[in-house]
Amino acid sequence: MAPLPVELTDPAGRAIVFGGGAPLALIAGPCVIESEEHVRFLAEKISAAGPFVFKASFDKANRSSLYGYRGPGLKEGLRILATVKAAGFAILSDIHEPAQAAPVAEVADILQIPAFLCRQTDLLVEAGRTGRVVNIKKGQFVAPHDFRLAVDKVASTGNTRILCTERGSCFGYNNLVVDMRSLVILRGFGFPVVFDATHSVQLPGGAGTSSGGQAQFIEPLARAATAVGIDGLFVEVHEAPEKALSDGPNALRLDRLEPLLSGLRRLHSLGLRD
Repeated sequence: MAPLPVELTDPAGRAIVFGGGAPLALIAGPCVIESEEHVRFLAEKISAAGPFVFKASFDKANRSSLYGYRGPGLKEGLRILATVKAAGFAILSDIHEPAQAAPVAEVADILQIPAFLCRQTDLLVEAGRTGRVVNIKKGQFVAPHDFRLAVDKVASTGNTRILCTERGSCFGYNNLVVDMRSLVILRGFGFPVVFDATHSVQLPGGAGTSSGGQAQFIEPLARAATAVGIDGLFVEVHEAPEKALSDGPNALRLDRLEPLLSGLRRLHSLGLRD
C-alpha cells in the first residue's frame, strides 16, 4: 500500500507531492550555499526538470575538519534562501539545534534533520511543532526498523507531514553501503520514503580532512532504489563538482540531472513499488 501523501505548494502555485501514487518527487540543490548568485543559478537550471524542492544548507555544522567551509550562517543563509523562494521555488534546509527550527520554518517548506542528529529528541520535537514538512535522514548508524523511533518523536507533536530518507549505512571505516531492504522497511511506517543518491556514495572522512565520494555510483543506485520503491529522490548537484566548496566528490554533475530523472520517472511510473 502506498504511503499517505505529503503535499506542499511552491510559491509559484505548483504542487509537489511525495507518495500517494504521485510521480517521483525531486529534492535537489548544492550541498551548501556558496553564494547568492550560485544558488539562484542552480535553482533556475534545476527547474528545467520540472517542479522540485530546492535544497541548500546555510551551515554544515558537521564538517570533517575545523577548517572545512560551513556556509554563510543562519541569518545570511536565510536571507539568501528567501530570495530563491521569492523566485518561485520551494525550499529545504537543515537545522542543527532546536532554536533554529522556528526561524528556518519562516523560509523553508521542509526542515531537514541531518543523519548524525536523527536521534536528537529536542530537535525532532521542535521541528515537528513548526507544522512544516520534516525530512528525517536515517543515521548511518541506525537500523531501519529502529528509525521508527525518530519518526514517532516528530509525530508526537501531531505533525504527520514526515519524509523518511535513506542515505546509506556505515560499512567499516570511511565507507557506506545501501541496504535496499531499508527502503521497504521505512515505507512500512506509512510515510513517504526518499532516497538520497548522493550521500549514499559518500566516503566519510575518506579524503583525510574531508569526505570523499564515488559519484559514478549515483545513477545505478538511484535506479535500483526507484525499482525497489521510493516516493522522492534527493540529489545534490553542482555544475563543477571538482570546484564545490563542500561534498563535491559525491555530487551529481548538473548536466546529468535531467537524463537521470527522465529515466527514473519512467521506471517509477511502472508502479513496481506497490
